[in-house]
Amino acid sequence: MSKRDLTLALLVIIIWGANFTVIKLGLGGVPPMLLITLRYLLATIPAIFFVKPPAVGWRYVVLYGATVGIGQFACLFYAMSIGMPASVASVLLQSQAFFTLLLSAVLLKEPIKPVQIAGLAVAGCGLFFIGGNWGSGPGAAASIPLFPFLLTLLAAAFWGLSNIAVRYADKASSDQGNKLDMLSLVVWSSLVPPVPLFGLALLLDKPITLLHAVKNLNLTSIFAVFYLAFGATLFGYYTWSKLLAKYPTSKVAPLSLLVPVIGLLTARLVLGEQLSRIQWLGCLVIFAGLLIANFGDALVQRIFPAKEC
Repeated sequence: MSKRDLTLALLVIIIWGANFTVIKLGLGGVPPMLLITLRYLLATIPAIFFVKPPAVGWRYVVLYGATVGIGQFACLFYAMSIGMPASVASVLLQSQAFFTLLLSAVLLKEPIKPVQIAGLAVAGCGLFFIGGNWGSGPGAAASIPLFPFLLTLLAAAFWGLSNIAVRYADKASSDQGNKLDMLSLVVWSSLVPPVPLFGLALLLDKPITLLHAVKNLNLTSIFAVFYLAFGATLFGYYTWSKLLAKYPTSKVAPLSLLVPVIGLLTARLVLGEQLSRIQWLGCLVIFAGLLIANFGDALVQRIFPAKEC
């Protein structure tokens, strides 16, 4: 990978990692469902006037928009608004890798390797450490409420579903002799969430509350909306999809493991979030599980090379 492309990749990782802290800052002045609605409105307009629709059936566009925007982000934003720390959310959301693995086995009939099961088991232990109400200390996020914890895991599950939706969309596009443009899919699928999310916003908050939030947007909230729409969504997905198209997946995808590292650091520096020792251990164990699931097979083959017959 060239220095320029590596720099771009690391920039995307930093943007995505800091994304959780930005969400927390944005939620300080805007109700969660309204914040996501504004994010998607800004991400899709005026982009749809410059980006062609994806070369795939609209049912895939709707499915992706529903699983990501309505499923993943509605659960994540609401969880963070009611007590989920940004630092822990950045780690827990990476469990999407294991939901994707399980869903691929069920829906796509893809086999699960023993080393991936081992990684899943290790990450499960990490979730237990993070979710437990242990630890103490000033400012420690030791007692994470159960409901936000489960909502964040549900967000990861919806992310896993969205990955399966992309797989289906990619296959449908290939069957038609086309190549799926991920940026196009992101932009046009962003039309799906705003109306349902605004409906949820009206269920969770009174109209006067939402109107007051819009009228009194402060600089932090405005920054959060623009960051989430243009940085995390448009620039992030566009750059990442370009890198995946240019280089082998094995050279690009592993860099995403740095997202929770950046998430933990930015939440600590900007928000002053402190985890208990047992929760730090949980984060490290989940990270170890991700490493095992992603690289364990290659490591085993290197240590025990297959003998030629």
